[in-house]
Amino acid sequence: MANLAGKHALITGGGSGIGLAIAVALKDNGASVTITGRTEARLRDAAEAHGLHPQVMDVTDEASVADGTAAAVDAHGPIAICVANAGIAEGRSLHKTDLAFWRQITSTNLDGAFLTIRESLKSMRDLDYGRVIAVSSIAGVRGLKGAPAYTASKHGVIGLIRGLSEDFLGKPQTFNAICPAYVDTDIVSRNVTSIADRAGVSQDEALKIMVSQNRHGRLIDANEVARTALWLCDPASASVNGQCIEIAGGMA
Repeated sequence: MANLAGKHALITGGGSGIGLAIAVALKDNGASVTITGRTEARLRDAAEAHGLHPQVMDVTDEASVADGTAAAVDAHGPIAICVANAGIAEGRSLHKTDLAFWRQITSTNLDGAFLTIRESLKSMRDLDYGRVIAVSSIAGVRGLKGAPAYTASKHGVIGLIRGLSEDFLGKPQTFNAICPAYVDTDIVSRNVTSIADRAGVSQDEALKIMVSQNRHGRLIDANEVARTALWLCDPASASVNGQCIEIAGGMA
């Protein structure tokens, strides 16, 4: 188990799903954890339930990220662990993708990761330890049919991580991406409805379509992703850098 006592972690999209699972895992291993998101009530409920620190922040708004990160640092100390997790997953074919939709996806998934990491590094780069983890997607390493904007945004996240890992070689900070396939979260539940509507099938059939994309034939538990993040945060994982770790139930 990782000993993260005295380390402050900031996790975007931390009020539910993968972000919350990672937050709880880090907190249970000694870290002080700030969770961020746009919905204050959800953040407050999650924070109270798990002993976390809520911070309202919109990753698509540069000032919000800068101010929110600075507030978290003022309250709980420099950020030793940054988990850029906030994102949206929505499919739309290219001929139905207008510029507004493209920018909605990329501003959250890619711009949001960039802003979160940039602001977190302002305090992290002076530490003798640092972990930056971006939650990308299996779509970041292979194409996802019917979702070119989402696929491009998640590929971009991996490019960002790889570039930063080169910039910081030999320094205490590491940069890695986690690339899950379909995880059992609210996002999957929403996509089931969307797929059912678009394909003209039942919700059970839509769920089977999503599950079939995971090679082992089941949805991934969010705690499986959290355990991977926890391993990356272990001081003994300092040589794991610039990697894209696929959690997809098997090789593509």
